[in-house]
Amino acid sequence: MSEGETMSKLSLSRAWEETMAVLAHEGRLVLPVALALFVLPGLILNASMPAAEMGQFPPGGAWVAIALVALLISLVGQLAVIRLAMEPHVSVGEAIAHGLRRLLPYIAAMLLWLMPILVVGSALYEFLDANQAKPSLAASLALILLCILFAFVAVKLMLASAVASAEDSGPIAILRRSWELSAGNWWRLFAFLLLFGVGALCLLLAVQSVAGLIVRLFAEDAGPRSLGGLLVSIISQLMSGLLSVVLFVMLARIYVQRSGGGAVQPSVPRSGT
Repeated sequence: MSEGETMSKLSLSRAWEETMAVLAHEGRLVLPVALALFVLPGLILNASMPAAEMGQFPPGGAWVAIALVALLISLVGQLAVIRLAMEPHVSVGEAIAHGLRRLLPYIAAMLLWLMPILVVGSALYEFLDANQAKPSLAASLALILLCILFAFVAVKLMLASAVASAEDSGPIAILRRSWELSAGNWWRLFAFLLLFGVGALCLLLAVQSVAGLIVRLFAEDAGPRSLGGLLVSIISQLMSGLLSVVLFVMLARIYVQRSGGGAVQPSVPRSGT
């Protein structure tokens, strides 16, 4: 990467405008991918997951395997949406096939930086949990620093999915390239993630609350195993899928901008495989 590219500043407004243009021109391609690879797996997982007490994971069972499959499918969908946002003339089938081909390098790249942090974090948490009467100050500070390190690295590598989809490279090259593309723009990327995350969370909570109130007007039971609960879950998953699409398209357009690509061009959506 040249010095000029490294020092250039990211324009989030330009990336957002291009994101809206992609969704307007390619919506008939992107939205079916979201329905099939984000919404449907999420609904199946919700239906299979047993009830659990507040703040606790459900007991182990078949839902764990379903959750793993749903995660892999959603990762393929993520790479496919990014492909469609970068290459407006590819078909849905081509984008999904591309996502499948690039899935393993992307997973390997994520594990390379996530696993060490998760292992160390789990060890520190278990140590503190086992010594609640006299918690270690050093372990507590180490856990706080680890969380700060996680946030810093997560922002630096937030374009890893876009790199994995756009470039035919291995796991280490994906991480290195993502790190380079974020150079000089950490605070801008952090601000985007923070604002998007807070906005998405507020919107999801609002949609779930409104959907729950509406469902209760027509159904006595809105629990997780009821028809009313299923309707609320469908609405929530649809909103979550839509927000995911917006995020991944935005990441694609940020990658294109940082890598020196041009603005998105209008095109006629293609369907088929």
